[in-house]
Amino acid sequence: MWPDPWAVVDECDRVQWDYSPLERVGPLRFGMSVHEATAAMEAYGFTSDTASDIGTFGPFRHLRTRSRAADTPFHRNAVTAYYVGPMGLTCIAVDALSGPQVTFDGIRLVGRPPSELSAELTAYLERTGRDIEITTEGDIGSQQLGMNPRAQRAGDVLLTRLVFGRPNDWACTMHDCVPADEWHVH
Repeated sequence: MWPDPWAVVDECDRVQWDYSPLERVGPLRFGMSVHEATAAMEAYGFTSDTASDIGTFGPFRHLRTRSRAADTPFHRNAVTAYYVGPMGLTCIAVDALSGPQVTFDGIRLVGRPPSELSAELTAYLERTGRDIEITTEGDIGSQQLGMNPRAQRAGDVLLTRLVFGRPNDWACTMHDCVPADEWHVH
């Protein structure tokens, strides 16, 4: 029997991470090399695939690694990390179905109905005097916080998949930090 492709990890079974804007997501720090990020994921019980080349844009080579909990099937990627040449880790995507729960200032970010996260994130942004931005997919996001919530399908429902990035010399905006591969995940 095939495993349910839409199975969602229960909240109590998710690894718990926190987010420091533009600095780190759990054990992953922006700027890490592939080797450093893979070692950090292994320390948290995740196994990572070999870095795959996703193309060269301008002078920079772009790489991707996918990590999953060690005891889960190979197709259940929990975290996708993207690297750009000498800048290292520039973008981190946390899967809505099987990724860690990432919390920022008391807000649970992953695996929630998009409307709930949008309401909570909007209230936070208003309360802290930050800009409220609408992402290219119509969700509430924040350049200042380096986060781009996306809707990911889980059977007949949508849940939040979080994409974190740090703009740099190569990508001036949060949207530019996100590789084209990531926009194809639904």
